[in-house]
Amino acid sequence: MDREELKTFLDIKVEQYNNPKFIESDPIQIPHRFSLKEDIEISGFLTATIAWGNRKSIINNAKRLMTLLDNSPYDFIINHATSDLEKLQPFVHRTFNGDDCIQFIKSLKHIYKNHNGLESIFAKHLETHTLQSSISKFKRTFFEIEHLARTQKHVSDPLKNSAAKRINMFLRWMVRPDNTGVDFGIWKSLSPSQLSCPLDVHSGNVARKLGLLKRKQNDAKALFELDSSLRALDINDPVKYDFALFGLGVFEKF
Repeated sequence: MDREELKTFLDIKVEQYNNPKFIESDPIQIPHRFSLKEDIEISGFLTATIAWGNRKSIINNAKRLMTLLDNSPYDFIINHATSDLEKLQPFVHRTFNGDDCIQFIKSLKHIYKNHNGLESIFAKHLETHTLQSSISKFKRTFFEIEHLARTQKHVSDPLKNSAAKRINMFLRWMVRPDNTGVDFGIWKSLSPSQLSCPLDVHSGNVARKLGLLKRKQNDAKALFELDSSLRALDINDPVKYDFALFGLGVFEKF
């Protein structure tokens, strides 16, 4: 396929998968349970943090986590007492355990109390074409309070050659305006043109088969290459093609 044929093919796949039915089987359904901006972004961030492995398990554990936060994540984070954190201790999703969960709640409280919330941190460190530096600065801010060293592995750093799949997915949810109602587009201080595709095994393999990506490892260098290819197809909304790559890989075994 030449570029025009590839764009036409992928645009059709975006339309096929970027619709409300996508929500039914995707972790994005968790933040869709909320209407308050802070609840949406906090539940989205926590869900994206544990979004690896079996999708059903991710969704079930994210629902469980929201229950532990009294289904009011922002209120819990802002107003919890130390004793309230004890019920989080048994929580586990793969290598993300109760200690990590409690650390995340403490760091989120610090961010909302002292840094005006999640959006402001990413917006503060904007670069023109990418949010990868913002992600790195976000990680530094997230762990500027006393923390467990083991918990740092649950926030990726693109400047240390990570593709940062989960946090790029979270940013897509928050930043990308979407007239189909899947992504939220509630962070107005960032632009969808700055977003990067959540690069994982599925999207990476499909991208390579379509000639969008040559690098074999799914790392920051591969992400830069894929971003460049997708921006050539749509400079304003490159990560809409995440729906196409994901759908082709997961649902069609392309």
